[in-house]
Amino acid sequence: MDSPQDPPIQTAVSIPSASVKEEFTGLQLWNMNVGFLGIQFGWGLQMANMSAIFEHLGATAHQLPILWIAAPLTGLFIQPVIGNLSDFTWGPLGRRRPYLLVGGILAALALALMPHCSTLLMAAALLWLLDASANISMVPYRAFVGDLLPKKQRTQGFAVQSLMVGAGAVVASAFPWILSHGFAISNIASVQHQIPQTVELSFYLGAVVFLSTIVWTVITTPEYPPKSLEALEQRQEERGGLRNSLQESWKAIRSMPATMRQLAWVQFFTWMGIFCFFMYFPPAVARNIFGATSQASPLYSAGVEWAGLCCAVFNAVCVGVSFLLPLLAKRTSRQITHSVCLLCGAASLLSMVVIRDQYVLLIAMIGFGIAWASALSMPYAMLTGVIPDKQRGVFQGIFNIFVVLPEIAVALGAGWVMQYLLHENRLMAVVMGGVFLLVAAGLTLLVKINPVTTPAELSLDVEQPEKDKSLVADNTDQLPVEEKLPVEKSRS
Repeated sequence: MDSPQDPPIQTAVSIPSASVKEEFTGLQLWNMNVGFLGIQFGWGLQMANMSAIFEHLGATAHQLPILWIAAPLTGLFIQPVIGNLSDFTWGPLGRRRPYLLVGGILAALALALMPHCSTLLMAAALLWLLDASANISMVPYRAFVGDLLPKKQRTQGFAVQSLMVGAGAVVASAFPWILSHGFAISNIASVQHQIPQTVELSFYLGAVVFLSTIVWTVITTPEYPPKSLEALEQRQEERGGLRNSLQESWKAIRSMPATMRQLAWVQFFTWMGIFCFFMYFPPAVARNIFGATSQASPLYSAGVEWAGLCCAVFNAVCVGVSFLLPLLAKRTSRQITHSVCLLCGAASLLSMVVIRDQYVLLIAMIGFGIAWASALSMPYAMLTGVIPDKQRGVFQGIFNIFVVLPEIAVALGAGWVMQYLLHENRLMAVVMGGVFLLVAAGLTLLVKINPVTTPAELSLDVEQPEKDKSLVADNTDQLPVEEKLPVEKSRS
């Protein structure tokens, strides 16, 4: 502690010095990032199985969008608020770890209860709880790595993070198929089991993995304390708390840089396409590729399991491609790289108009995996140089709103489209997602990156005394690509 008046902070492990960030060992990097494996395991189960769970409980194709809407509506509120709250928090567990732990506990509860859903309303409520809880953990987690690692080690740290995310998604997506084909566990819904046992056991495992990995990170990875707790408390009173967080979020929205506004449109159409895929792909494979006529058919369960394998494939592709993106962007530009990747995803989804073979479907997933890798990294790489460091948490939360808003748009509009235009054809809804990715690819080429050159350009707190700059640690929210890519100059 820098101030002798500050009381010592009690932790289970020694607190590192904030003045000099020590390099992490390989084991410490693992400990820091292993929670991402659990979070992605939970999200992987959600994306691969929720629409099928809804259909097992009696939902029709045009009802699926509205059943998904609670989750993005919650994210619209949670992401910027939690981002700002974590910027101005300090307690026995530190700055970010309290949010990691609370989110982990609630998400594990939602995962454990999901197999016991008996009504659509209960399933929708638990999906809301799961998505909200995962966001409570994820938003501060993105800043957590940047807080602790020295700049020269962040690329390595985020590379480990990418591996954890990929591993969690691959295993979660394929796990029902593994249980069915490797352990002969029933994958058929029945009167006793409205949700197949393979899915039920997968969600139980997801609850254990989500919570245990988060707890491991919280226990093993301490955070840097602020230099002055008194000053932090003053700043927390001024800009922390729920009310102030909402005000800060509104101020930040009004002062969004031009580049961020351009990227917002890219994100909007990108995630409209991605959400169409996640919402309709599993039942589309079951009905349009495998030929199931109802969710009680063995073909339906086989199709949903195969869709999980497809998700595992594109997530595996995502891990590999994420390490190539910096090289591609360095040779061209971030905008061109992201646009090309989105075109690959669009081609993948549009090709499903003619695909009728389940094995060809696996090949199509390569293109979507390329787009998925870029969607998780390149927009953030373009954003990082145009937002103020001291408000990185709140601006990242706001940027994530443009992931949530398109999900809400799809949830509100896709039901009508499915019922009156697509006539309940789930595969055509996935193809529609390809059209949205095509639009996003075009908009990406219009983005101009205007980096921050002085604090006065973007910072909402330019009048702060010099001593306050230490209150919020280096909360960089970067991905592996960011450390390797220089910020581009404007071409305008």
